[in-house]
Amino acid sequence: MPMKPMNPVAAKALTGTGLALTLVSPFLPWTWTAAFPGNLTLAGYPGGSQFVTLATGLLTLLLAVLRQVRAVRAAALAALTSTLITVGAIAVTLGGAVNIEPGGWLAAAAVLLLTAGAYGLPAGEDAPVARKAAVRLPHAAEIALITVVFLAAMYVLTYGITTGSAEEFLAFLPAAGLGLRALVVSGLTARMSEINSRHRIAVAVATLAAALVFPFTQSNEQYTAIADNILVFAAVALGLNIVVGMVGLLDLGYVAFLGTGAYTAALVSGSSFSTIGITLPFWAAALLGMAVSLVAGVVIGAPTLRLHGDYLAIVTLGFGEIFRITVNNLDGTSGPLLTRGPNGINSIPNLSVLGFDFGQSHTILGVTFGRFANYYLLLLAVIALVVFVYAQVGNSRVGRAWVALREDETAATAMGIEGFRFKLLAFGLGASLAGLAGAVMAHLQTNAVPDNYKFADTAPPNSAFLLAAVVLGGMGTISGPLVGAALLYLIPAKFEFFSKYQMMLFGLALILMMRYRPEGLVPDRKRQLEFHEEEVAQAEAHEAAVEARA
Repeated sequence: MPMKPMNPVAAKALTGTGLALTLVSPFLPWTWTAAFPGNLTLAGYPGGSQFVTLATGLLTLLLAVLRQVRAVRAAALAALTSTLITVGAIAVTLGGAVNIEPGGWLAAAAVLLLTAGAYGLPAGEDAPVARKAAVRLPHAAEIALITVVFLAAMYVLTYGITTGSAEEFLAFLPAAGLGLRALVVSGLTARMSEINSRHRIAVAVATLAAALVFPFTQSNEQYTAIADNILVFAAVALGLNIVVGMVGLLDLGYVAFLGTGAYTAALVSGSSFSTIGITLPFWAAALLGMAVSLVAGVVIGAPTLRLHGDYLAIVTLGFGEIFRITVNNLDGTSGPLLTRGPNGINSIPNLSVLGFDFGQSHTILGVTFGRFANYYLLLLAVIALVVFVYAQVGNSRVGRAWVALREDETAATAMGIEGFRFKLLAFGLGASLAGLAGAVMAHLQTNAVPDNYKFADTAPPNSAFLLAAVVLGGMGTISGPLVGAALLYLIPAKFEFFSKYQMMLFGLALILMMRYRPEGLVPDRKRQLEFHEEEVAQAEAHEAAVEARA
């Protein structure tokens, strides 16, 4: 028997009451001891995961004012999941529900009331914000809005990076995902995309400015080190996105190009373990790493890019393993002494560019920058360069040829596009960008060893995680691989207690993603439209089959 819908007046009252209590609960203590991560014992001031509950409550309030019922439901669900996870973690971590203070019980009851009321609200008839007859804001107001939005996005990412425990990150992750879902459903993200499209230079400046704020807010080098590794992972994923996202070539050995750049830079870095005795400045080492990786890409691509689909994937997978085995055997025993085999090249000295030693602490604007903060600034420059190359190539004649080959190689070839030449160009460009990231990575980690460049491992970067970052983030986009790389690096780093089951959970996440959002977290608009059209066609075919059977 179908459940009777809730009275609209009662639903609004329930939602309002739950929302008010949700906003009050973070200012009350949720537990009695500071042993639980985040110190939730404070009264009158939120701490730890209470900030997440407060933020999701404020988001729900904003969407309720805009009368976006579907978005309110998603935001209420974000508050529900994060709050119940925190309250449940208090009971589990501290040894029982007796450790939950009245503020915690109030928070749990409040989000339950809020969610029940939100799902009882009648579906809103108002069009999403993006579809309303929107009046353009003044130019200065739009620039200010772009700056505020990007700073807020950077704050959310910073919060995720700097969570000090798995409990805090576990509460943050679903809240961030469902909160973003609420913004998408409301149309606010689409409206923001419209504004961004009118101010591309301002968007680039705001993005860089927001990223530059991060090291100024960190006193713990541990979190800056995490950000460094995310940026390396993201730079390599963007390079792979040229091959996979733009051209549609399945490359399972891409990490080998990262290793080629890393070993090349390590050999000419001046390390005492280098076997060639040559020391080059960083700019020359980086260019050499890009050049060697480019040559490797062309040499591997020339005989293999005439293959398609699974055959190409198998060959590239083999190349990745051949690279790792080769550098493992160049130890002076199994082969010539070049890479020192399993021991690798260690003690790679810190970079020094224009007299700026990246290994020494420096004070900038009154803030002391340690080693990882220095490398963070360098990696931002690398990411900016990779994004610039990706954007310029993607909007060029070459980029359009790549997309044509991805969509229908037979039709593109019939129109005069030389498929092999353009695919080889993509392979070489992607390899050279990976080589640049590898050159920086070798100095950041101070070593280059074969175990860093496997096909699959429990820690990124490796070929499997790189491909997953592109697919999960969104193929053919710039922000997609960045988001995918950040998630796939942060989740293993924060959930170390899942280490035994990490690959199983990783596979499960891929299955769920392919089932419910195959276009990725940040989808390319054209691909999203194609997936939507395919779903509509499947639904229509199912309905026709049902009618035929009837």
